[in-house]
Amino acid sequence: MASLIASLLLSSLALAAPAPAPAPSPPGIPSASTAQSQLAALTVAPQGSSEGYSRDLFPHWITTSGACNTRETVLNRDGTNLVIGSDCYPDSGSWYSPYDGATWTAASDVDIDHVVPLSNAWKSGASSWTTAKRQDFANDLQNPQLIAVTDNVNQAKGDSGPEEWKPPLQSYHCTYARMWIKVKYVYDLTVTQAEKNALVQMLDTC
Repeated sequence: MASLIASLLLSSLALAAPAPAPAPSPPGIPSASTAQSQLAALTVAPQGSSEGYSRDLFPHWITTSGACNTRETVLNRDGTNLVIGSDCYPDSGSWYSPYDGATWTAASDVDIDHVVPLSNAWKSGASSWTTAKRQDFANDLQNPQLIAVTDNVNQAKGDSGPEEWKPPLQSYHCTYARMWIKVKYVYDLTVTQAEKNALVQMLDTC
């Protein structure tokens, strides 16, 4: 009888436990097979110079609609159980970071990662773009270029490509590679041979 009661208690606790927050899923992530085709279509070339680069040349966190800027829009897209203020900033909620598997309950602990970093884009072809195109790239909500992740993980990534940095959670390597490839494909950015090799290896985990 005691074991039955204990079993029922455990069952009720399991039912009461909150489900883990879903991983954010930016729009436009291709299938693995489509990503392989897109990767094959990218131009392989040595990385260009960083001369002249500045984040200011990629105006970001612009107003997207009403009171919302791009950062707030992504926070609100990728969070769960949010209470959003009249200024569009989420006052409470939770954010699951698929890069490292952490969940945060303060928006200040979350960064919005540019999947393809602005500096990497500059050295891969964006140095010749207009400022308007660089602004579109830095605020792209139509492709898998922006995602809410743990702030210090994003800072550890910096402007590294996948040949130098990968998400700590290996289970996310497939999705990360597919996002990276899609962004480079849409914007016709080049990849280095080392970068391509790393992406092929990551797609092999799909």
